[in-house]
Amino acid sequence: MNAIPNAAAEGDSVFPAAHAPIGMSDANDAGVSDANDVDASVENDAGGVTGVILAGGRSTRFGDRDKAIAPLAGTPMIRRVANRLAGTDDPVDPGGGRASGGEPVVDDLVINCRDDQRSGITAAMEGFPLPVTYAEDEEPDRGPMAGIRDGCRAATGEYVAVVACDMPFVDPTLISHLLERCHSHEAAVPRLEDRWFQTTQAVYRAAPMGDACDCALAAGERKIIEPLFELDYVVVDDAEIERISTEQTFRNVNTREDHADAEARIEGM
Repeated sequence: MNAIPNAAAEGDSVFPAAHAPIGMSDANDAGVSDANDVDASVENDAGGVTGVILAGGRSTRFGDRDKAIAPLAGTPMIRRVANRLAGTDDPVDPGGGRASGGEPVVDDLVINCRDDQRSGITAAMEGFPLPVTYAEDEEPDRGPMAGIRDGCRAATGEYVAVVACDMPFVDPTLISHLLERCHSHEAAVPRLEDRWFQTTQAVYRAAPMGDACDCALAAGERKIIEPLFELDYVVVDDAEIERISTEQTFRNVNTREDHADAEARIEGM
């Protein structure tokens, strides 16, 4: 079991705001379900990968609207994240070397959100090509650790690729690399030069991570790194990341200023 130095105190990504373009998609709907409809007795698909998008935060720094569905150059932000995972985006940096219409890096998708977000996010996801399950917060505002736990419980795959909804620049190539690194471990978590762990763009084995989150929540913990103390995890450091991607994959959109800058860059491509 590894020690975690200088870990982040909160669940949000700690990397600066986003400044990179992403792609768009026109896909066909592949089915939508609720996490409550999933048979909990069914084991996770061995080797399968479920994408988990965390969207349950209040977006307090973004203003009076839900940033998950805020249009970013004409496409809702959460849909841009989903398109990257599904391989239906335009292949812009990071990951710009991929072919247009690339292979998906996940088999299906779970979106963690609040009940009041559901209708807006459902509309944003219309026509998405992979199966989508909604894991609504049983108790809102418990933070991203609870969102990850709910996503793990709803996942059909053995592994979950977790991405926050405000990271529309996520590099599918990095996600694939994290999946490879996670094999024979229970988590693969990026850590940048500043020593912060990027727990909201990481890969976990669904069952152990769900259990670890349950234990941490039961103990009253809110720090999103706490579950890692219970897991066999591997660190993917900045040098390793730089060989296959760029740190732009971790950049997020927290404020209207971040959003305007990201949108201007996308439209300037």
